[in-house]
Amino acid sequence: MLNTLCKEWRYFLLAVGFFTRIPVPSFANFEEQELNHSAKYFPLVGIFVGMVGALVFVLAMRIFPTGIAVLLSMVATIYVTGAFHEDGMADSIDGIGGGWDRERILTIMQDSRLGTYGALALFLMVFAKFQVLNALPVHSVAYILIAAHALSRLCAVCVMATLSYAKADGKAKPLATEVKFKDLVVATIFGLLPLVLLYWYLLADLTDVRDVVIFTLSWLICVGLIWFWWRNKIKRWLGGYTGDCLGAMQQMTELAFYLGVLAYFGFY
Repeated sequence: MLNTLCKEWRYFLLAVGFFTRIPVPSFANFEEQELNHSAKYFPLVGIFVGMVGALVFVLAMRIFPTGIAVLLSMVATIYVTGAFHEDGMADSIDGIGGGWDRERILTIMQDSRLGTYGALALFLMVFAKFQVLNALPVHSVAYILIAAHALSRLCAVCVMATLSYAKADGKAKPLATEVKFKDLVVATIFGLLPLVLLYWYLLADLTDVRDVVIFTLSWLICVGLIWFWWRNKIKRWLGGYTGDCLGAMQQMTELAFYLGVLAYFGFY
């Protein structure tokens, strides 16, 4: 039992070290395939990233206007992840936007230079997040941030569980083996857990079953449509996913969740 707990702790720390800039201990006898077991903790890492953003937002709101608090919160989450997912999204859009076949797309994605498609996508993504978060009810932003960061990373894990890796090597190759069902269950629990907290906090707004259903459908449809669209797009053009594609999925579904929540509050 103790040995199992130690292994899981090690896998979690590997996930933290892989997906963020948070310092973790160096591991003796490290093997890349150990990262396969860390994928289930991707949404848990998202919870911590979301908590960083939420904490910065709450503290900043005591001093600055909402817009500045949102901006500082976004800066905090980008800093703690090293813009890992934003970089992946920009590379993905560059490749799919500028390539005309699988090999050309992969070549462009591996290019360290930022192209027009990637630059536009990066700008629009950051700008859209800022606008949507700034438009959400201030009292719920912190909870929404945590839920979005966890759920969007679960969406990336679901891509890993339903597609194969598209390249012979790459930054996501150590994570690229098949996601086991039990690991997907763990990832799902961590990915959905913050939603329970969000629903509990929004009890004053979700006054009956009808409100709960509409709220759930609002964000679920937005996230689901983006997930299916991007998954099918990379399957069609690449035959699978890359690390950049996972970063793009995280960014897109994070924004989609914000939009879905905003749609509900805008409707009501």
